Amino acid sequence: MLKAKSRWQLAAYDEQLAASIAAECGLTPLVSKLLVIRGLDSPQKARDFLHAGPQLFHDPFLLHGMEESVHRIRQAIEKREPICIYGDYDADGVSSTSLMVHLLRQLGAVFDYYIPNRFTEGYGLHKDALSQLHQSGYKLIITVDTGISAVEQVEFANQLGLEVIVTDHHEPPAVIPEAFAVINPKKPGCSYPFDMLAGVGVAFKLGHALLGEAPLHLADLAALGTIADLVPLVDENRILARAGLKRLNQTRNVGLQALVRVCGLADTELSAGHVGFALGPRLNASGRLETAESAVKLLTTEDPAEAEQCAQALDDLNRERQELVQTMTEEAIQMVHEHFPPDDHKVLVVAKEGWNVGVVGIVASRLVETFYRPTIVLGIDPVKGTAKGSARSIAGYDMYEALTACKEWLPHFGGHTMAAGMTLPTENLDPLRQRLNELAKEWLTPEDFTPLTKVDVSMDIQEVSLDAAEQLEQLAPYGMGNPTPLVLLEDVETSGMRTIGRDDNHLKCSLQKAGTTVDAIGFNWAHVTKKVTPKAKFRVLGELSVNEWNGNRKPQLTIRDLAVPHQQVFDWRGSRDKWDKWLLLAAEPNSRTILFREESYESLSSKATAEQVQSIVLVGVAPFKETASTLQNVVLYDMPKSRAQLKEILAEVSQAERIYCLFGDPDLGMEKLSCPGREHFKQLYQFLLQVPVVPQIHLDALAKKLKWKRNLLDGMIAIFMELGFLAEEPGQYRLQNPEGKRPLESSMLYQAWKEESELATDLLLSSSDELIRTLHQLVEPATL
Repeated sequence: MLKAKSRWQLAAYDEQLAASIAAECGLTPLVSKLLVIRGLDSPQKARDFLHAGPQLFHDPFLLHGMEESVHRIRQAIEKREPICIYGDYDADGVSSTSLMVHLLRQLGAVFDYYIPNRFTEGYGLHKDALSQLHQSGYKLIITVDTGISAVEQVEFANQLGLEVIVTDHHEPPAVIPEAFAVINPKKPGCSYPFDMLAGVGVAFKLGHALLGEAPLHLADLAALGTIADLVPLVDENRILARAGLKRLNQTRNVGLQALVRVCGLADTELSAGHVGFALGPRLNASGRLETAESAVKLLTTEDPAEAEQCAQALDDLNRERQELVQTMTEEAIQMVHEHFPPDDHKVLVVAKEGWNVGVVGIVASRLVETFYRPTIVLGIDPVKGTAKGSARSIAGYDMYEALTACKEWLPHFGGHTMAAGMTLPTENLDPLRQRLNELAKEWLTPEDFTPLTKVDVSMDIQEVSLDAAEQLEQLAPYGMGNPTPLVLLEDVETSGMRTIGRDDNHLKCSLQKAGTTVDAIGFNWAHVTKKVTPKAKFRVLGELSVNEWNGNRKPQLTIRDLAVPHQQVFDWRGSRDKWDKWLLLAAEPNSRTILFREESYESLSSKATAEQVQSIVLVGVAPFKETASTLQNVVLYDMPKSRAQLKEILAEVSQAERIYCLFGDPDLGMEKLSCPGREHFKQLYQFLLQVPVVPQIHLDALAKKLKWKRNLLDGMIAIFMELGFLAEEPGQYRLQNPEGKRPLESSMLYQAWKEESELATDLLLSSSDELIRTLHQLVEPATL
């Protein structure tokens, strides 16, 4: 057995609809199933999804407020009125601001931009900033990625004589700001057919309306914010991501070119993953640690030298951010272990002075990855007596609903099901922690604390083909709302399993079943090689793709998770390095070593540490106490004395993941496991007839004369004594005539010896397959 890292939840889909889409669109069954799972319920929608392009953009004037906004902006441009773009400091806000800079520059406007400081101002419109902009002579403010909740601030701007056009994508509050115009596809009453645009997507639609055509030359910027903001990559977001990635790979933006270079991706075909894990974090780094000024300069400059300088500055900040996150994460993990152990705390709330509030969300995510608990991480301001932080949640625990239930302790909070932000007085931390944990006990089951992985399709290995892998590429780019497809292969074996990579930490193998073979690779899965047997049957979860090498194209599965659903038996019999192997197994968590013989216990415990001795169970001396649910490794160190004894132990450990058979040479007393035959007893009896009295000091010489091992002779003497043929006298044995005939089989010692010998033959002289079958026959069929 090998447990998966997560719970797997297989998606449901309409098989008939999938078959219809496959037939009408010429798709493989795998791809058509994936499209249905993604909510595409007709062949035409499937075609639109697969071939999404600019021709499918919606009319920007369907956005409420667009017409008057375009008219007002054009008027400002004609009259040379200064315009201020008011943005945000995250990747979406930076991309939105930069896109508007390029757009207004193209239109010949008089303009500048303003982005608030995360640490001194915080998110959104601010009255002080508006006053400053008014004093600087601005007449028109265009917000990007912000403003939908700025009711008071917009009213203040109105009083100053500033006109504000709000473009945003966040959830609107009950009261909408009374701005000159509000463009937000989520706004009540807006008839726009797609309401999941990122902030940069809304800015792109404003550019579409102003230019009279989609500004595809700015699609690279639109893709940056769309992908980095984790909006669902469907409908227009998918169009922007696809067109933007194509543009990004050929970008003329000198800042983006420099950013790609510092990421080490100059010779790489850029994907959504590169945006999400390389470009996006660097754009975010400036706003997290300083201001977003360098990020906007990078994306808007036309000077290659300045672009290189800004890109390097962002890369340096990103490294600083990574080090800061690592340090804070280590401190937070230590805090959890020392003060909030996960066994007792189902929701983790950790706070500390000096923690940078710009990265607390990343640290919260790291803690969720480590402990799989809903987590809040906060930085404490000792002067203000407040804590500011971010929350990340797990499936089943609605973080926004939970915080709403705690609003008496939260003066400021906001967010959604899986993430949120908040500010609160430090004295409210303990009651907040207590109440969140009470809600977790009400809402969550023990199963909820195992990570959940959503699986698309279970497929037969014969369905894995180059055609299917190639068609999958049409589903990219992947992201929120269109995750990388995960497929499940059941009951497959492996061949050629080996470790690869500089540190041998990756796994390479072939998966096979019924004559079909598929190559597989598992990054950071090398540890599995020590936990599976050659005969293991796997359930493998992975991503199917095309692997091209030296002009050959083959399907390949990238392993994301795997499991062996049956108990595994490792044949390590007669190992020359038995002690070393045992030391490795004894160091594993939840491991137990089973000993059947006292002499083995004395030998092993004399060399083992006190902690290692605690993991040893001597059968017949102490009861087996390990709970089935936690037991991982069971080591059968020496030979059992009977089938009944072995059967009882195997029943006790039936839920263990792995059984290691370490018995065999060089075990103590192995010679005794060879039971003598009748001719041996006849030979000894004939000798005793000639020499009726045998001094015990001559037994070594007698064994040598008979060409037997001494312990073989001792065992036979004990059996003769049990049958009454021999009597022990001081310092000697004497032959005597028993009362009545006593057959050899009537000796209990002989019967036990014979059974022990037969069991030893089955366990020691069998092949690996025969060994497993022998163990299998001793327990319920389903357990091995």
